[in-house]
Amino acid sequence: MAKAKKSVYFCQNCGHEESKWLGQCPMCKEWNTFAEEKVVSIKGQKSSVEKQVQAVTLSSVTTDEDERMKTELVELDRVLGGGIVPGSLVLVGGDPGIGKSTLLLQVCQKLSAMNKKVLYISGEESLKQIKLRANRIGEFSENLYLLCETSLNLIQTAIEREKPDVVVIDSIQTMYNEEIGSAPGSVSQVRESTNVFMQLAKGMNIAIFIVGHVTKEGTVAGPRVLEHMVDTVLYFEGDRHASYRILRGVKNRFGSTNEIGVFEMRKEGLVEVENPSEFMLSGKPENASGSVVACAMEGTRPMLMEIQALVCKSNFGMPRRTAAGIDYNRVNLLMAVLEKRVGLPLSGYDAYVNIAGGIRMNEPAVDLGIIMAVASSYKNRPVSEDTIVFGEVGLSGEVRAVTMPEQRVAEAKKLGFKVCVVPEVSLKSIGKVEGIEVIGVKSVNQTMNLL
Repeated sequence: MAKAKKSVYFCQNCGHEESKWLGQCPMCKEWNTFAEEKVVSIKGQKSSVEKQVQAVTLSSVTTDEDERMKTELVELDRVLGGGIVPGSLVLVGGDPGIGKSTLLLQVCQKLSAMNKKVLYISGEESLKQIKLRANRIGEFSENLYLLCETSLNLIQTAIEREKPDVVVIDSIQTMYNEEIGSAPGSVSQVRESTNVFMQLAKGMNIAIFIVGHVTKEGTVAGPRVLEHMVDTVLYFEGDRHASYRILRGVKNRFGSTNEIGVFEMRKEGLVEVENPSEFMLSGKPENASGSVVACAMEGTRPMLMEIQALVCKSNFGMPRRTAAGIDYNRVNLLMAVLEKRVGLPLSGYDAYVNIAGGIRMNEPAVDLGIIMAVASSYKNRPVSEDTIVFGEVGLSGEVRAVTMPEQRVAEAKKLGFKVCVVPEVSLKSIGKVEGIEVIGVKSVNQTMNLL
């Protein structure tokens, strides 16, 4: 049996393979992403078992709607689409120290308490370190098993022997296959390890959670193909110095990708935030110009947030523009609309726009809120505290319709708002709502009359 060694070059962004080094990847067009890896191939080995494959009809496949495992963490269940699907492979990514391991250890705690056999495999922490974190979280049942190992073959053997219901791998970048000559965390190691876990999940019908470290760009480290192989990709976002964390589904084969879960990091671990709108509006200033409450949709959940704007005379030739929590170019675009369609001379003013609470929003429905916040700060006229605003703004100054206006108005009414400024075209679908005044606006000019 002869062993042949050769060098191949993998793109660290998309996983594309070439026989020689290239400056630019021909697949993803990224520069300087190729890394050299040694590949050992064994020649002369022939499989003695020939597998027989059999195609089946769609009608013969049966599914059980109640087979999802509830974690009792409502926010996580919502993002997953209703619970954990047996046989699924879930990738959890996030910055260091954001709380990935804490969240998954809490999931293990909940599932083991429901008589589910859970295997927690760590390649980064010792058993004592895991125990210290577990003591902080609370009591654990005897159904939780721990394993500190990085060898892929040993882990595979342990999973096949223990036959758990749920497996947690922390993290995929530490897993190592002896048959591959490259270092742990390399493109081929990560890809091979993920492939093995995918086969285990599908073959044994067990749910496997994989922790993945992220790069400085915010994507999972390793080949892009990693996200294609798994069933669900969850990103844990937030400032590690702030207490609130957002769990966002980027890919989900078993549910919506628009849902988010909000958690608060405390001493005893992560605590669910059932009504994020309340904490987003906590500490809102009274009778302050440049402060407007807007409503955005995250999946099926309306979220109220405070948009703050500060406009002041520029002392330099080039005015400053700063945007936190929202797209910088979008703020510049909306300020240009205000200057052209309303006549506000904003080209000589500095502008700072911020979404309070450290959350990031990219939905077009917050456009009207930004417009009103900037105009309110410029004119130094506060917007009424019981007023909420939402709507998309076009380049000609028109206010366009947004999705699910009824849910947005209902959420505003629930939190005690009295006036709701909406696009005029959405009035028909909203209808008459008791307890809250709904004002329809057609253009930005019409909105300025409300200040």
